[in-house]
Amino acid sequence: MMLATSVRMVARFLVVGAVALVVSCGNDDSGPRITVGAGDSAESAVLAEIYAGALARTGARTAVESHLGGRSDYLAALDAGRVEVVGEHTGALLAHLDEHAADRLPAKVASALSAALPEGLLVSDIADGADLRPRVLVTEQAAARDNVRSVGDLASRCGGLTVGVASAPGLLPLPAGLDRVTGCDFAAIAAFPDPAALRRALLDGQIQVGVLTGPPELAPGATDGLTALSDDDYALRAENVLPLFRKGLLDQRQIKKLNYVAGELTTKDLAVMIRRVRDDGAAPGEVARAWLDEHAL
Repeated sequence: MMLATSVRMVARFLVVGAVALVVSCGNDDSGPRITVGAGDSAESAVLAEIYAGALARTGARTAVESHLGGRSDYLAALDAGRVEVVGEHTGALLAHLDEHAADRLPAKVASALSAALPEGLLVSDIADGADLRPRVLVTEQAAARDNVRSVGDLASRCGGLTVGVASAPGLLPLPAGLDRVTGCDFAAIAAFPDPAALRRALLDGQIQVGVLTGPPELAPGATDGLTALSDDDYALRAENVLPLFRKGLLDQRQIKKLNYVAGELTTKDLAVMIRRVRDDGAAPGEVARAWLDEHAL
């Protein structure tokens, strides 16, 4: 196993066929095919195409099987051998495998995930530049007035505050509880249908704190007039991207290629690709191919 800690809605992206074949020029058609699974989110589709495309460039025959459903569905497909690789997040996958895990820092989450993996499954390097954990938001006015710049600055005030939560559209699903801010017991929690509604509630004073379950880059304009608080202590668990694959499937050259992908993938890059698929209807394979080309992968 190789696991490094510091190396670096849905219908809009439907494409023809559930399985899209990704072939590189030097592929040997007689060899085994690696199938990469994708769930129903735009992010899952993009990650699957990135991994399939990167592996194809090592000479492997690859395919993407799309629209497998939620986390339980595509992990079941991986377990059954229907697919051999899937894209995941460290924190969310850890929560799925061990609901009692309390680790939050990237290195500790990575180690705990390694220990929690079922026999027969491996991961390669995490993309430590792709930080998909939730963000805590307050209004710019409140941040200046109360001198709040970090999540830790809220700790002594949480008991008198109402927090609102909204999902960042297009991301892999976040298990229950991973939007909770460690060290903050808020007076009340309100759910909002989207980031825009969360923003309005903050600016109107209906709530004092917002939690967006992903980076603001996924919701352009939805954080205008708001401040995203720093979270160096990881009050919200690390959520870094990584590939999960079946043991004995990939050779060292292929694993190294996935590690190169991890070293190049950033929050900004991934957010741009997700929005192109989610909002513009771009084909995930084309988006992934352009990114791989841009980074000489």
